[in-house]
Amino acid sequence: MIVILDFGSQYTQLIARRVREQKIYCEILPHTVPYSQIESREPKGIILSGGPQSVDGDGSPDCAKEVFSGLQPVLGICYGMQLMAHSLGGQVQRAKKREFGHAEILVEESSSLFKGLPKQISVWMSHGDEVTALPSGFIRLAKSSGANYSAMCHPQKNLYGVQFHPEVVHTAQGKEILANFLFSVCGELGDWKMSSFIEKEKTEIRQQVGTKKVICALSGGVDSAVAAALVQEAIGDQLHCIFVDNGLLRWGEKERVEKIFRAKFKNQLHIVDAKKYFLKKLKKVTDPEKKRKIIGKEFISVFEKESKRLGEIDFLVQGTLYPDLIESQSVKGPSSVIKTHHNVGGLPKKMKLSLVEPLKFLFKDEVRELGRELGLPDEILSRHPFPGPGLAVRILGGVTEEKLKIVSEADKIVEEEIRASGLYSSLWQAFAVLIPVWTVGVMGDARTYERVIVLRAVTSQDAMTADWADIPKKVLSKISNRIINEVKGVNRVVYDISSKPPATIEWE
Repeated sequence: MIVILDFGSQYTQLIARRVREQKIYCEILPHTVPYSQIESREPKGIILSGGPQSVDGDGSPDCAKEVFSGLQPVLGICYGMQLMAHSLGGQVQRAKKREFGHAEILVEESSSLFKGLPKQISVWMSHGDEVTALPSGFIRLAKSSGANYSAMCHPQKNLYGVQFHPEVVHTAQGKEILANFLFSVCGELGDWKMSSFIEKEKTEIRQQVGTKKVICALSGGVDSAVAAALVQEAIGDQLHCIFVDNGLLRWGEKERVEKIFRAKFKNQLHIVDAKKYFLKKLKKVTDPEKKRKIIGKEFISVFEKESKRLGEIDFLVQGTLYPDLIESQSVKGPSSVIKTHHNVGGLPKKMKLSLVEPLKFLFKDEVRELGRELGLPDEILSRHPFPGPGLAVRILGGVTEEKLKIVSEADKIVEEEIRASGLYSSLWQAFAVLIPVWTVGVMGDARTYERVIVLRAVTSQDAMTADWADIPKKVLSKISNRIINEVKGVNRVVYDISSKPPATIEWE
C-alpha cells in the first residue's frame, strides 16, 4: 500500500497510475486527512502530489505534521517538495526564473532515488516557487539552471523531494525514479494482483450491505457490468440488476443487454422502459451540466420507484471510476471541477439509497482486467466507454426524439465501420456527435439544408489524457458516405482533431 496525498495537482491521478503499473496498490487521500487515517492503511510509503498554490499563501494546503516524522518514507513532488521544506524549517520563495516545460537536471549526490540513472536527466518542470534553503538534515541531490534545489533528501528519515514531475511521460527517467522510491526506498515487492483486490472488495461489500437487498444500475457498458458481477459474487441473489431504457442509449442496446445478461442474472434482471419520461424531463434543456444533473437525478428516481416494487432495498451499485471522481469534483483534494459525471455529481441530497461503488479506486484498464478475472465475455470488456448521460451529451443543445434517432443511427455506422476496418481495439472511443449547425448541401442536383455530424475518435490509456486518432482517409470516407446517404437529415460530416487536454473526449 502506498498513500498519495492530493494537493490539487492535475497529475495526481497520473501518480496513482504509475504506482499501479508497478503492481503496487495505492489510494489517493485528501491532504486534510488526519494522520490516523493514513496510519490505519499501514502504508509502505507516502507520496505528496503537486498543486497550484504557494506554500505560504492564505489557506494554502497542508498535511498532518506526522507525515514528515520519518515513520514512513515520503516523496514530495513539486508542491509536495516545497511543503516538506517549508514544514521542516527550510525556505520557499518565488523563483527568479520560473520553470515550465522541459528542463535538464544535474544529479550531484548518489542516492537510492537516482540509483542506476545518468547524471543528467531531462525532466518536466511546472513551478513558479522554489526551495531556496534546505531544512536541517537535508542534502541536495540535483539542481537545474532554473532551480538550485531540483531534488533533496533527508537520508536518515527517508524524506525525498523533487521539484519536477516524474509521473509524466515528458520526464525521461520518471518511471525509473518512481520505481527507485517504491522498491529501493519503501521496500515494496510489486506483487499486488487483481485477485487480491477482488477478495478485499468482496469482504468490504459484505460488511457494507449485510443481508440487505441491493440494486445495480446496469447499462450494458464495461463499468456497470463488472461492478454487477463483482457484487453478485459477494452477495449472490441479494443483488437485483435494473436496466433503464431511457432512450439515450446506443442503437439496439436494450435487446443486446437482455440477450447477454438474462442468462447470468436470470430473474434478478429487471428492464424498465422510461424513454418518454426522460425525454419529457430533458425537453428544452440545453445546458450540459443541467442535462447531467437531470439524468442523474431521474436515474435515482427510477431506481427508488423500482425498489418499492421489489421490496425494501437499501443500496445502489454504481460503476464509478477514479477518472469520474477527479473530473467531477474535488473529492480528493483542491483540484478544479471540469465536468460533473452523472454517477458522482447528480445524486439528490435526500437519496434514499446508499451507494456501493466497488470500482471507485480503479482505472478503466484495471476494470477490464477485473472483468476478465470474473469471467465476463470480451464482447463486454472490449467495448468502448459510453457516457453515463448517454446520447444526451452527444447532442449539443436540446434533446428530441428526432435528434436521438439521427445521432444513434450515425453512431451505429461509426461503430460498424471502425470494427470492419480492424481499428476498434486500437481506439479508446469512436462515436458521432450531433451539433446545432445546419449547412447547405447538394443531393440529386437539389439544394439541401441539413444537419452536421462530427466524428470523434481518440486513443488513450485511461481517459485522463487522449490524442485524436489518425484514421485512414479510406475509412473516414466510408463513414462519411454512409452517414450522409443513410441517415436522414444529415448532409455533412466533419472530423474532430482535438486532443485532451485542452479538449475533453466528449463534447459536453
